[in-house]
Amino acid sequence: MIKMNAVAWFDIFVEDLERAVVFYETVLGQKLEEISDPTGESKMMSFPADMTAYGAAGALTKSAHGRPGVGGTILYFSAENCAVEEARVADAGGQVIRPKFSIEDFGFVTLCIDTEGNMVGLNSMK
Repeated sequence: MIKMNAVAWFDIFVEDLERAVVFYETVLGQKLEEISDPTGESKMMSFPADMTAYGAAGALTKSAHGRPGVGGTILYFSAENCAVEEARVADAGGQVIRPKFSIEDFGFVTLCIDTEGNMVGLNSMK
């Protein structure tokens, strides 16, 4: 049996796809790309991805099958220094819930709410 990472793909459900794209492109400093939903039921904007590289790929997804919200799963985005991305959150329409804090040997985390009401994390080693 081949060992695999636990996550193969992620969807971050949104109400307003354009608003969410602006938030994530601004905070993460990366361009999202439109991708087609194989079922034809959702509109999707993918985060930059190399499907042969370590880690999971994913998209912002507007769908009748899921809704945004806090209290469930938290997705952590990799960052060089999460304080840099944290500084962009408010200007992008989001809210910092817990500023950069240490998670000891695993680096640092910032917790924030995006424009759609999802809680997400930023994670860095410095």
